[in-house]
Amino acid sequence: MTGSHRTMSESHDYDVLVIGGGIAGLQTSLDLADRGRKVLVVEKEPSIGGKMIALSKVFPTMDCASCITTPRMSSAAHHDNVDIWVYSDVEELTPDPAGGFNATVRRRATYVDEDACIGCRLCEYACPVEVPHDFEGRMGARRAAYIPFGTAIPQLALIDASECIYCGKCEKVCPTDAIDFAQQDRVERLHFDAAVLATGYQTTPTEAKAEYHGEAANVISGLDMERLLSPNGPYGRVLRPSDGKIPDRVAYVQCAGSRDETLGVPYCSRVCCMYAIKQAMLLSGSLPLADITVYYMDIRAFGKGYEQFYQTARAMGIEFVKAKVARIDEQADGDLKLRIERIEGDGSVDEPVHDLVVLSVGMQPGTDPRSFVGVDLDKHGFIAPADPKLDTTRTSLPGLFATGTAISPKDIVDSVVEASAAAARVESYLTATVGGQAQIAQPLVSVREMTREELAVAGALEEAHHGQ
Repeated sequence: MTGSHRTMSESHDYDVLVIGGGIAGLQTSLDLADRGRKVLVVEKEPSIGGKMIALSKVFPTMDCASCITTPRMSSAAHHDNVDIWVYSDVEELTPDPAGGFNATVRRRATYVDEDACIGCRLCEYACPVEVPHDFEGRMGARRAAYIPFGTAIPQLALIDASECIYCGKCEKVCPTDAIDFAQQDRVERLHFDAAVLATGYQTTPTEAKAEYHGEAANVISGLDMERLLSPNGPYGRVLRPSDGKIPDRVAYVQCAGSRDETLGVPYCSRVCCMYAIKQAMLLSGSLPLADITVYYMDIRAFGKGYEQFYQTARAMGIEFVKAKVARIDEQADGDLKLRIERIEGDGSVDEPVHDLVVLSVGMQPGTDPRSFVGVDLDKHGFIAPADPKLDTTRTSLPGLFATGTAISPKDIVDSVVEASAAAARVESYLTATVGGQAQIAQPLVSVREMTREELAVAGALEEAHHGQ
């Protein structure tokens, strides 16, 4: 939708298909595009950006997540070698006997002419239908005719046909006559020399563990809290969803969706401790009078600077209680009584009351890629690397690569590093199998929005590249 609009006759111009427009998919696409490869990004949501664009800040630097993600989104959208199809699904990806892959992509109807829409949002303002907003954790509302969020790319409206009452108000106010209720899905068949799976993750549902009463209004997920902490969130401040009260007793329950055999998620999701600590620190700043308690089994601060980040949170007065939460009960006033068993000390059982509980839910595979391609998965449903010790990005199918949380749970830093590794592997594969190197349009490693550490690595790689 954003970028050029290739026809079927031009589909052979693409070199690489990247499935997923989150931070990992975008980084892979930009690295390949900078080397002259023609890339098509297929994203199932109405905007690229993935989960990261919904975050408030990133740990441990506390940098603005949107400030990091938006430039990459914009760079991909305006890159001459990248096309982006949002609100689209890869229905089939099969190896071609002659090499590469044949793909069937369904571009779902948005009922808005993408070439005519100017993103003015007049249709959204005129629409009388309000529905829960998934991007805001269903804590806010959107219209049936809407643009996904303020920094969405592309800035194009779409109509939720399942909620639309066909009143015609959007048609009347549209200045470019872009509304098209006769629009149908388009099925495109294309060929690619290589493909990358960047299908991301989904979180364990808050309702997965019945004892935690995840359907209660004031029991929310970590991603929900990200939206509450975001300056452009559903309420513009941190309020508890049931009644708009400013919370003054906030609890975090760790391992609420990971390390739990009963949920079928026996593994550690790696990021839950750190995002809970990050959010607790942000809450301490926005709600200075609030009591913030983190109930945990272990704190796994695995990355560079993460242990110091944890210690800083403790120094700020955030209470860390080593205990297992057995049950959460909702009170008549919306407060929540937790039944906890302390792991340290005498192992006593307590029942503290909090007015807002955040479940640190874990990561699960974002999709089952076997629904469209015959790739091997591990026992947890993540994509299984062909060589997990030497190359995590290569899958069981030649020419098919993977990156980010499609392979395993990981944080943003590791996802971006692995995304660049996947791009390098794809480039090596294309050079060896298709023949000839593409023209390098940018430095070997993209330097847009890099940290000092990343710039140092990029400089070393560039020097090594020129020395070859």
